[in-house]
Amino acid sequence: MYEKYRRDEKKYKLTVLKFTEKKEGISSVKHLFSAALCGFPSHGPKREPPFLAALLSRYGALAYNNNKLAICEKTLHDERSNTGMTRISLPTGFIYDVTDLYGDSCVTPAEVEAFAPTWCKSHRTIEKMRLTGVADGHLSKDGIPEKVRFFRLPYIDDAGINTPDRLTYIESFAAAACRRVDAVVFYGVGGSYLGGKVLFDAHCGAAWNLLPHEERQGRPQIFFAGNNADPRSLADLLRLFKSKSARNPGYTVMNVIVSKSGTTIEPMTGYMVMAEKLHAAGITNETVAVTAPAAGEGETLLHRLAREAGWPVFFIPDGIGGRFSVFSEAALLLGAFIGFPVRDFLAGARAMDDACRSDDIMQNPALMNAVLKFLAAKNHGRVTEVFMPYAECLKALSEWYVQLLAESLGKRFDRDGRQVNYGRTPIPAVGTTDMHAQTQEHQDGPQDKVVQFVVLKHWPDDLAVPSTYVAETGLAPFCGLRLSDIMAAACAANGTALAEDNRPSAVFELPELNAFHLGELMYMLCLSVAYEGELANVDAFDQPGVEIYKRHLKKTLKDLGKR
Repeated sequence: MYEKYRRDEKKYKLTVLKFTEKKEGISSVKHLFSAALCGFPSHGPKREPPFLAALLSRYGALAYNNNKLAICEKTLHDERSNTGMTRISLPTGFIYDVTDLYGDSCVTPAEVEAFAPTWCKSHRTIEKMRLTGVADGHLSKDGIPEKVRFFRLPYIDDAGINTPDRLTYIESFAAAACRRVDAVVFYGVGGSYLGGKVLFDAHCGAAWNLLPHEERQGRPQIFFAGNNADPRSLADLLRLFKSKSARNPGYTVMNVIVSKSGTTIEPMTGYMVMAEKLHAAGITNETVAVTAPAAGEGETLLHRLAREAGWPVFFIPDGIGGRFSVFSEAALLLGAFIGFPVRDFLAGARAMDDACRSDDIMQNPALMNAVLKFLAAKNHGRVTEVFMPYAECLKALSEWYVQLLAESLGKRFDRDGRQVNYGRTPIPAVGTTDMHAQTQEHQDGPQDKVVQFVVLKHWPDDLAVPSTYVAETGLAPFCGLRLSDIMAAACAANGTALAEDNRPSAVFELPELNAFHLGELMYMLCLSVAYEGELANVDAFDQPGVEIYKRHLKKTLKDLGKR
């Protein structure tokens, strides 16, 4: 396994840290600087590890001579000397690598320097927003001034949103429910669904609901509904519950409705149908509401229904849009049900928030990301962003990011009322799957994209390919490699192919996939769109376009009801 390349941030030199191939007995750390030679035993010209070639091909000439690898010093120096800083490395191990986005690849240091007055102002504005919650000109969907409060979500304190008492209550509620509930269905759409789905997929994986109860450590099966009005998916889920209940008469379902307003069509209709059908089938079920906390005159419909029925209530605070709500009770409750370390998740977000306080763009990954993506679109026509994690369990992360980017930045008017039709189009993808589906267009289609990779440095459950077919020429290169090697090789090869055609890409590298680093990444992306909103002079926290179609849909549904 290789632990990707790392640059010494002071000397700007490339290091290849580690090559480990247990089947071949290679375990020592190999450091490659400049033109140094590195012995690589048992691999001749036809057996060089494909991940090694993919990783290093762009950094110099590869020469296998008596099983030795040479890196051409001049090639390395020429490539790096013009880029200055090409990666931001945080003390946590989080890395943002912009080698193929910043420099001669796309956005130049001169462009970033010339743009400094704008991004410096944006940073100051975000710092003020952190302190006051005030975003100039921001109005709620009802047209009244509204504070922006997602900056407070990572912090656990009595004066904040996620207080110690609330977190303790979430954890204790979930622990008690796990002792009596067999399945939990979360009804939500948009951010009310996608944030929790990211946590579930990253923590539980694909087979959670198929595992025996004891292998889930007594935790319930988790299902998602109400993210579409599709009748088939709801009917399938109901059929499953009827089957389970027939074999277990005490089978219990908990319905969790996640909706700030309580009038969102998909989750409310999904819940209403399911609750009625469960009741009719004699299946024990409970209801929990996650909604806005306002009482009295500003009380939401869902909050009132919960109060009148005596349902437990959890909160999505005012000033937290759905796409930013993953750090609120909207997703933390789900995390508590599955044993996801919600406090570590918030700690990762806090660490990223702290890192992004710096006004040095070379030390602030969220600001760097916003500036480079903005300039790539504005100056180079790179108006589409492909978000491509190399991990199947992060597919939902791509989908979550699509909403975050599209809903936050796709705006007709800027803050001065000028029609700008700003936005960058997000495309969800997953490596390696979409290398066989989308990469043809990424490589040969319009040069309008930045491809954003997400990679994991260490995998907890890595597997090696057996040497069953080592004698077969077409399969021998894979034999003995770990699947993580192949994933990393594929990502490196994808980046290399794009770079050779001057198609920009960047890499977010996580040391491993855990709650802390997931919190880092997701908060950085939230903060990035906040920065980019300031760069583009648009309100990143409203969604007027969404409200337009909602009005038309509600009118159409009223007309249907009159027939």
